[in-house]
Amino acid sequence: MGSWQQRLDSSCAEGLHELFDILRIPSVSTEPAYAGEVRRCAQWVADRLTRAGVPEVEILETALHPVVFGRWHAAPDKPTLLIYGHYDVQPVDPIDLWTTDPFEPTVRDGKIYARGVSDMKANLATVVQAVEAVARTSGAPPVNLTFFFEGEEEIASPHAADVLSQHKDRFAADLVLSCDGGQAGPDQGKLTVAFKGVTGLQINLTTGSTDLHSGGYGAAVPNAAQAIAKLAASFHDDEGRVLVEGFYDDVIDLTDQDRAEFKAAETSDDDLMAEAGVRAFWGETGYTSQERRGGRPTIDVNGIWGGFQGAGVKTVTPCVAHLKVTSRLVANQDNRRIAGLIKEHARFHAPTGAEITFSDEEEGSEPYMAPRNFIGERVARDVLETHYGSPPQIARAGGSVPILATFKDILGIDTVTIGFGLPGSQAHAPNEWYLESQFDRARTIYAAFLEALGQ
Repeated sequence: MGSWQQRLDSSCAEGLHELFDILRIPSVSTEPAYAGEVRRCAQWVADRLTRAGVPEVEILETALHPVVFGRWHAAPDKPTLLIYGHYDVQPVDPIDLWTTDPFEPTVRDGKIYARGVSDMKANLATVVQAVEAVARTSGAPPVNLTFFFEGEEEIASPHAADVLSQHKDRFAADLVLSCDGGQAGPDQGKLTVAFKGVTGLQINLTTGSTDLHSGGYGAAVPNAAQAIAKLAASFHDDEGRVLVEGFYDDVIDLTDQDRAEFKAAETSDDDLMAEAGVRAFWGETGYTSQERRGGRPTIDVNGIWGGFQGAGVKTVTPCVAHLKVTSRLVANQDNRRIAGLIKEHARFHAPTGAEITFSDEEEGSEPYMAPRNFIGERVARDVLETHYGSPPQIARAGGSVPILATFKDILGIDTVTIGFGLPGSQAHAPNEWYLESQFDRARTIYAAFLEALGQ
């Protein structure tokens, strides 16, 4: 039989066809109308694992969207690798900004355009195809494999902990390979060693029982819209530092090595501004934009509204206004504690005459940082350096993969992240894309990682 690389080379067209199949399934986890499609996608993943040769495949139910479980343990005395990914995707709104149908994959200028192609259906398809190629050229995978493919990552994995707790023995492993990630560029590998946690809530501010005529009362009573704007401004000083008392208490300072790694992986300011479509930077002074993005905690105002929203003018003094905030957290911070501190801050800084209430936290997850130089990082670093001809960048993500901290908490295992989305690939945005040439690269690197881990 030929090598796994030969098998991958001969099956590229078939593999892309499979990727297009899963991209056509609108597995939007946050919208109830798509619940049936999410389940259809779970079945697609389960069927694909079975075709790859995984002998034990099962769809595990949750209170919302299912987890696809797989088990292929045929390598005595070898490590057990838990492969993680998700098959759900973000909504497509605003639909009018898409050039083509988000659920009909289209290739233009070497890029595949579709919702979920970068985050992360291409990674899911390629890792399963890599497993299949390695196993069929060797008779079995070189390590023991367990699969956890969920349908709730885009809504902060609310039932992942329940599934892991209920099936702890079935998911026991030595380490995790998370495929939910990206690379620094087409010709530069990257290892993401940390992900931020997140907490979010809605602050509701009320100044009275009814809106009032601004001519009769505007000079005499509090204005809820003005009050909420003042409250929003109270979260940061002019230097971009968060003013919530106790917010930085548990933050671990960046070391010289951390800052050197950030610098090595740094995107130029011009490139970053072009990628983001902005004209200036903002944030906590004393840190580079890259350090702030990956290594410092943040509070963001995500939405603010109150009073008259229609066309024209309405002379009203509003009595109700709202503020949505999220906080991205770094290692050692606790999302529930930070939510409590934000609430305390809002109550303390509410203007006189304003009543503050809170909607339930919209989402919450703990930050995760892998221990440096553990077996997963060492193997991945060697594989990526061999493939690209240079050491991978070591990076920290500004976003969150909520389940990684859950794996650590419940299973006691750490995660190495290897993914192949590229900067600017519009994940979560209209016209999401994935570079077609990354497809073969992903399959090769995932297969090489399995082989190297087995050795």
